[in-house]
Amino acid sequence: MKLDVRAFALSCALIWGFGLLIVTLWIVMFEGQAAPDGPPPFLGLIYRGYRLTLPGAFIGLAWAFADGLIGGAILAWLYNLLRRKAPA
Repeated sequence: MKLDVRAFALSCALIWGFGLLIVTLWIVMFEGQAAPDGPPPFLGLIYRGYRLTLPGAFIGLAWAFADGLIGGAILAWLYNLLRRKAPA
């Protein structure tokens, strides 16, 4: 079965983007916002501007959506390429 690259990439982007948004909002809601001058969370080192704050959650959403879109497209393309070359 061949994967639709665009559909798979969009699915990965939505899952990763909204997953990060929900987890960040969950942390902010139950543990409070992080201090602005404190050390960034691990994902803050990867996604520029991401913090455990309300605006940081939406910055993380944008970064994670783009990351999921690119990663999903590469995974689907690679799957289709290897599927063609595999013996039946």
